[in-house]
Amino acid sequence: MVYYAGVDLGATNVRAVVAEADGTTIGVSRRSTPRGPTGIDVTEGVLRTLRQACGEAGIAPDRIAAAGIGSIGPFDLAEGAVIDPANLPNSIDRIPLTGPIGKLIDSDEVYLHNDTTAGVIGERFHADRNPDDMVYITISSGIGAGVCCDGEIMGGWDGNAGEVGHYVVDPRGRLTCGCGREGHWEAYCSGNAIPDYAKLLAEDDPTISTNLPLNGSDFTAKDVFELAGEDELADYVIEQLAHWNAIGVTNVIHAFAPIVVSFGGAVALHNEELVVDPIRERVSEMVMTNVPEIRVTDLGDDVVLEGALASALTEGTGDRQRLRS
Repeated sequence: MVYYAGVDLGATNVRAVVAEADGTTIGVSRRSTPRGPTGIDVTEGVLRTLRQACGEAGIAPDRIAAAGIGSIGPFDLAEGAVIDPANLPNSIDRIPLTGPIGKLIDSDEVYLHNDTTAGVIGERFHADRNPDDMVYITISSGIGAGVCCDGEIMGGWDGNAGEVGHYVVDPRGRLTCGCGREGHWEAYCSGNAIPDYAKLLAEDDPTISTNLPLNGSDFTAKDVFELAGEDELADYVIEQLAHWNAIGVTNVIHAFAPIVVSFGGAVALHNEELVVDPIRERVSEMVMTNVPEIRVTDLGDDVVLEGALASALTEGTGDRQRLRS
């Protein structure tokens, strides 16, 4: 019997799944993403996770015919590696992926995608509504998009298409992105950035009352959303996030003319009413072309992993029609 694997490498977690040729899952593993000190440590964490999924499936890794990877970027596709990831420590400058995974499974059929590209592959493969023109946007520790245009998944010549989180939304550049540039959408609205943005807004207007633990070492975006409706500063932060998110999504719509925009990522999935609903309301007033359907993925946290597996199943078998229209 032939088996296939999918790997999801995120800034927080790394996950792997092993499945039979019909897509039936037989092994799953999840671990925290290693924080270094080097990229090789992250690579080894990915390999451990995939080995564990194979162990749960009861097969040796070399029985896997093809593997798909949905990963944080940016990429060096020639080497099959992540280079200078924005949301991992600065000491991690290169994370080899396709070579080590290919060696583990003894196969050259290893397909590396940006995690959001894997997300749109997952949506195309599984969603009931999957037109030829659709976008998957993640709002999580970072922000990015996977794009399907005229039925073709857009990866870009270097694998780095869809880095929409690095759109400049604030030309004043008041906040610096994890990539080192200023004014990016991700610098304001990603899960990692929201605490810093809340602090900035508090500094702008010290008269705003708040119970947010602004100076606490464990202050997170979750604190902001949990105090929605009860805290003046939390409500103001959420209102401003809606402003920047609407600008970012409007730019995506004008660039790619999707029929459907599907959201995923922890920030969007766990706070649909506070994050996605305001985008729906504002975008309809900002877009000068057709307004797409805006929805949340039905695959939840599994959308990237399912897309990585779908990549292995379709590319590894040559059956690309399974990314059905």
